[in-house]
Amino acid sequence: TALTSLVMKDTVNSLIHPGILFDADVLQDERLRLETLMKSNGYYSFVKEYIFFFADTTLGNFGVSLQVEIRNYVGPLDGNPSAEQPHPRYRIKDIFVNTDYDPQANATKQIPEGKTFQTSIYDSIHFIYTGKFYIKPKIINEAIYIQRGKYYNINDVDKSYLHLSGLRTYKFVDIQFDSVDNSKVHSADRWLNCIIRLSPMNKQAFSVSVEGTNSSGIFGVAGNMSYSHKNFFRGAEIMDISLKGGIEGGKESYLKQIGSILELGATGNLRIPKFWLPFHTEQFIKKFGPKTNISVAYNFQRRPDYTRTIANTSFGYTWKGNKYLTHTVNPIELNAVKLFAITDTFKSLINENPYLAYAYQDHFVSVASYTLVYNNQKLTKFSDYMFFRFNFESAGNFLRGMNNLLHTTQTNGTYRLFGLEYSQFLRSEFDIRYFKVLNKTDRVVFRFFAGAGVPYGNSKAIPFEKQYFSGGFNSIRAWAPRELGPGSYRTNQSAQFPNSTGDMKLEANVEYRFKLFWILEGALFTDAGNIWAITRNDDRPGALFQWNSFLNDIAVGTGFGLRFDFSFFIFATDFGFKTRDPSVTGSKWFPNEGKWTNSFTINLGIGYPF
Repeated sequence: TALTSLVMKDTVNSLIHPGILFDADVLQDERLRLETLMKSNGYYSFVKEYIFFFADTTLGNFGVSLQVEIRNYVGPLDGNPSAEQPHPRYRIKDIFVNTDYDPQANATKQIPEGKTFQTSIYDSIHFIYTGKFYIKPKIINEAIYIQRGKYYNINDVDKSYLHLSGLRTYKFVDIQFDSVDNSKVHSADRWLNCIIRLSPMNKQAFSVSVEGTNSSGIFGVAGNMSYSHKNFFRGAEIMDISLKGGIEGGKESYLKQIGSILELGATGNLRIPKFWLPFHTEQFIKKFGPKTNISVAYNFQRRPDYTRTIANTSFGYTWKGNKYLTHTVNPIELNAVKLFAITDTFKSLINENPYLAYAYQDHFVSVASYTLVYNNQKLTKFSDYMFFRFNFESAGNFLRGMNNLLHTTQTNGTYRLFGLEYSQFLRSEFDIRYFKVLNKTDRVVFRFFAGAGVPYGNSKAIPFEKQYFSGGFNSIRAWAPRELGPGSYRTNQSAQFPNSTGDMKLEANVEYRFKLFWILEGALFTDAGNIWAITRNDDRPGALFQWNSFLNDIAVGTGFGLRFDFSFFIFATDFGFKTRDPSVTGSKWFPNEGKWTNSFTINLGIGYPF
């Protein structure tokens, strides 16, 4: 009867109700649901074995009268080791955190040689450590949701596991509870001590690696050197520094020689497990687990058509809205792009269109962005799930406001910063995917993507690195990367490098994935979509998006794929067939233009396309 009120208030969430089919699996799920409900309200010792079902099938007409019974707790009381009594409700008495737990030493019941354990109390939590704190107690305290004096709640335990592991500085996290001597306690409320054991990772790591690369279907080889510090300021800050160099080639005639594409770069990232703000954020940290991300990067790229350098820095925040939602805000993201050594062929190509020439000049980009990600996938269950990503970014508005405030003069009709013209545009996109799980090995995946960017103010065009392209392994697989569109425009076939870009993109994909044998998986797919220009400054014939005719610009590709699942990575090969090509004259369906091999494209990739 101690549980009556709690159970009856929650019957609206019961999995069992009149009219459903009698299903033993549903009954087992209801037992687990009730067990979780009890463990979320202080009943630490409650287990599903206390729940019984009695089914009376003598009613006739295939009806079942079902009775749910929750039996009393059985445990020690007044010397009786198995006394029947009301279910006890537990509160947290003391919390102990061992920040230098060594599982190996614990297994042999030995104290590590040369170590002396010390204790300290921070915010009512007892910390056990050796030498000095590996991580400041404040940071650990912010990741622990179990609170002294409150009722035991399994959800607080799960969140503590999640956030302590999320610090990424401990290789082992273990949370246990020890019942205080309650054998002579007649009260329904009893006490638990919480013991948290943390085993630190090595603070620093250095690695050197060689890897194969695949950038939009172009293959190559790269080398990396990286250094990582997992506790940079003793607050679980993670510092990563990496140097990378790579060369690439491809199947195109002008790329047959390896080294046609050269890339060198350096990147530094700092992740701080809280909001880096000048005011108190502890309650926000407890509720949402925020992180501050700071990055700096420099990249040198030599391509067949041009050479460029890209300098980038960003500052932003990431936090969880709930277990499915993740928010990311980058109030500051700066990019400086400089092009040089442009080939005459590529220069003449972009000079044919002033809009393209403008997009490919030196520029500076100051962006503020917001990203929302929803993912309800349950890794331990085979059930349908959905992924949704929304992104919005605004560039150049702050700088333009400062120019207006300071009455800055223009140079050649535009404002500049550090001698570079800065870009001003709005850009937004969303990507939604639905995974229909048929069984443990087969599923159907539906995907829809839409994105658009609009230049204004200080810009006549969106910078080329922010424009959209279509084709390739993650897009419409009957075309090579940057080969499709925009609209019905036909790419210059004499161009050295496929480089079709646009301001807007629409894309839909359907893929059926199934198991074949051994490590081999198969896929059947249909892709549809295109890119477009949305400003009349782009005078490429057929490139402009128009509501009354854009459906005629939709490209369709179909095909099949093979995936080799090596557990630690998946190698994929997709064979795409041009089912509808909007750029051809005459019939656009099943074009071959005199040669069927022109309609096939092979795209290679790592992992699934989406």
